[in-house]
Amino acid sequence: MEQKQQQILDLIPAIRMIISSNSLKSGSFVPLDQLSETDAEKITVRLGRSISVFRGAPKQILEKVEATRGEIGEYLFIEELGLLGLSSNKSKVEQKLATVRKESRGAELPEHVATPQIKKPLYNKVVAITGAAMGYGEGIARQLFGEGANVVIMDINEEAGRALSVELNRQISPNRAWFVKADVTSLESMKEAVYETVLEFSGLDVMISNAGVLKAGSIEDLEPDEFDFVTRVNYYGYYNCVKAVVPVMKLQNRFSTRNFGDIIQINSKSGLEGSKKNFAYAGSKFAGVGLTQSFALELLGDRIKVNAICPGNYFEGPLWSDPKKGLFVQYLNAGKVPGALTIEDVKRHYESMVPAGRGCRVEDVIKAIKYVIDQEYETGQAIPVTGGQVMLS
Repeated sequence: MEQKQQQILDLIPAIRMIISSNSLKSGSFVPLDQLSETDAEKITVRLGRSISVFRGAPKQILEKVEATRGEIGEYLFIEELGLLGLSSNKSKVEQKLATVRKESRGAELPEHVATPQIKKPLYNKVVAITGAAMGYGEGIARQLFGEGANVVIMDINEEAGRALSVELNRQISPNRAWFVKADVTSLESMKEAVYETVLEFSGLDVMISNAGVLKAGSIEDLEPDEFDFVTRVNYYGYYNCVKAVVPVMKLQNRFSTRNFGDIIQINSKSGLEGSKKNFAYAGSKFAGVGLTQSFALELLGDRIKVNAICPGNYFEGPLWSDPKKGLFVQYLNAGKVPGALTIEDVKRHYESMVPAGRGCRVEDVIKAIKYVIDQEYETGQAIPVTGGQVMLS
């Protein structure tokens, strides 16, 4: 990572926390090379208000920000780095910052500047979700956006991810959605996605590691490259998410003694019990619970909670219902359900196994996500959301 990028990561999340001493702020950072002007006085004229100007090494800047926090306005110009805007909501700063950029960052900005709303528990939190362009991830992004969170849609599916962010941003809301292309199997890709998030929102409060894949098959049928693919996405992908986000969360918490960061893995009921002819997926999810518990022990001292949520089967989602690659098709072809002749036979079989009489839905998972973020006492937990199908003992 370039020196300037590292300086931005070392400064901007910390400044956000210092300025957020009374209430959590939201904003954006425009690096120097993306500004149409690099003179603080000219930028002041464009923005129509005074700007606090800072210079020096990161440590000196942070000390000055802490000493003068009550006198700082909504815009901070950091010489040789760029311009930071922080306010009570994202929409208040984005339009003005757009006027001083050389060019758009690729997002379609709403024409409105939303008025503040009643603050919900997730208001102004920055929540990143991997695999958020479809399935559980898309549903989570939609509902958390409705809760007032600034949502970062991280996915390799650029077309679907951008479309979702544009759709959400058309709502009259003070929070924003942002798409960034990210491959969870690549640590460098995840680090870059976290950096882009800091530029767009000035910090990152919740990382939801949701991206996952499944390849069903018996030990005789599943090939090593298929096993490796599942492991790289589900296991290494979770590690890469944590590795990339922890430095930002630790920095934020050093400058706000009341703040907690949250890392949440969307695991599976298959991470709590074995799954016949589905060993690659279940094994990767069991391993994810091990990572969750270990990360939790390591990071709680830094006020970072790490929890896993283990949903039951999301029958309506593409993972199960896709007519070509969905689990119903895969399980039918793998002979996982004895006597099943059609996809409907497979679906009825799995529905009959749930005491609640239905599959898990996105809103069920959202309730668990909101719980782990809201509470400050539990970490390292693997929380079943299975309609009674899997019970902890």
